[in-house]
Amino acid sequence: MATSEAGILRLGTAQGRWVLLATVLGSSLAMLDGTVVNVALPRIGTDLDAPLAALQWTLNAYLLTLAGLILLGGALGDRYGRRRIFLLGVVWFAVASAACAAAPTIEVLVAARAVQGVGGALLTPGSLAMLQAVFHPEDRSAAVGLWSGLGGVSAAVGPFLGGWLVDGPGWRWIFLLNVPLAALVVAVTARHVPESRDESSTGRFDVLGAVLAAVALGTFTYALTAAGEGLSPGVWLTGAAGLLLGVAFVLVERRTPEPMLPLGLFSSRLFTAVNLVTLAVYAAFSGVFFLLVVQLQIVSGFSPLVSGVALVPITVLMLALSARAGRLGKRIGPRLPLTVGPLLCAAGVLLMLRIGPDASYWTDVLPAVTVMGCGMVLLVAPLTATVLAAVEVRHAGIASGVNNAAARAAGLLAVAALPSLAGLSGDAYQVPASVDAAFRTAMLICAGLLVAGGLTALVTVHGNVLAPEDHPVAEPDCRYACATGAPPLDPGHAPEASEHGEGPATGTVTRPRPDA
Repeated sequence: MATSEAGILRLGTAQGRWVLLATVLGSSLAMLDGTVVNVALPRIGTDLDAPLAALQWTLNAYLLTLAGLILLGGALGDRYGRRRIFLLGVVWFAVASAACAAAPTIEVLVAARAVQGVGGALLTPGSLAMLQAVFHPEDRSAAVGLWSGLGGVSAAVGPFLGGWLVDGPGWRWIFLLNVPLAALVVAVTARHVPESRDESSTGRFDVLGAVLAAVALGTFTYALTAAGEGLSPGVWLTGAAGLLLGVAFVLVERRTPEPMLPLGLFSSRLFTAVNLVTLAVYAAFSGVFFLLVVQLQIVSGFSPLVSGVALVPITVLMLALSARAGRLGKRIGPRLPLTVGPLLCAAGVLLMLRIGPDASYWTDVLPAVTVMGCGMVLLVAPLTATVLAAVEVRHAGIASGVNNAAARAAGLLAVAALPSLAGLSGDAYQVPASVDAAFRTAMLICAGLLVAGGLTALVTVHGNVLAPEDHPVAEPDCRYACATGAPPLDPGHAPEASEHGEGPATGTVTRPRPDA
């Protein structure tokens, strides 16, 4: 595809449809892994004789490298070409997925998952950024909407597909599935997507900041996970080291000329407050989705397939109603949705306390996930839109990236800490009575986090910051992690990106290289 087509491509053309297909399939790689692995955890633990801490790291190793490197991945795409870095990420992800599928031990699986997260950090920022670069301004919002909607469909299929694979050919196939999908993405992207980059992107990369962020998160996560086996001196020392590394990261970001995380963004009280809400609610979401599938399989006796399907109503509600929730937030302001949404989610989590040994899907599971899904519908789109409205339009890309990183970090820490707080460790996740007791404690903690998030929004969010007359709707500049659109959801990604994608870009729009 000639580079002259970048920035002028129309969505209705054959070429435009190929570009959309490449970006949707690419983002689906990361989305599917966020939905299918949870369902497979009990079976992975049995087959590889893994303790609970190792299963926690099966999730967290991926989240750690993804959260720590996603902003750097976006910057690499700006500098060296978004298609080039996207393709590198897809190939990297596929190779790591094959290693996950072949892992003979839980240790090898965890290491491969960490490598897989690096691939995700490289491919994720480029997906939506390529749409921004190649499509005509009049078609960008429609392209973003289709990208979000089709990506949400893939996320909705994930739990069903994961459960079917675990029940059928085995859990290793949830990783093998990525290999042919990645091959298709590479073929379509190489043939049909033009190269683009930010010609104004100069200066040094904040590699030290990225390394410190990842190491600080990893060290603190290790301490939280190890705490499940007892609060030994080593656990305290590791936790203290993680906190000190976090302080070092902040100091480096303050002094670096071009930091990965511009601390000036937090001079906006609204931006800071909404990210605090994000930390609270996404920690709760990650804890619920991690332990619910374990409860359903170990305590309630559901198959992996039924356990995966149990989460589908949440994704269906998000797909059907997120756009309306975004419009509602613009009309009435974000304060009410950001307050009521978490409280409604908390009610759904409390309903999950009814899920026990004799649970019925229709009377116990479905009402709980439906109420929680309704709360997420109210919450997610206005949360994302408020993050973007809290900063200048030219900073929309990095603001979106920071909010995504906050959501992923919250999930990382929740999966590490929640089992310890609930009294679940070692091989106890295979004992129904132990899992049931820990699940009930954990759901109370998650409900408390959601209530805290809702009350934080009630106290800190004032006025209608989403009013069209005050904040013209514009696409973010996608310099960093725009590709994630909104904070990620474990059971699926909602199409809320379209809520802030109506209209021509007012930030930096990349241009293709003349020689690409």
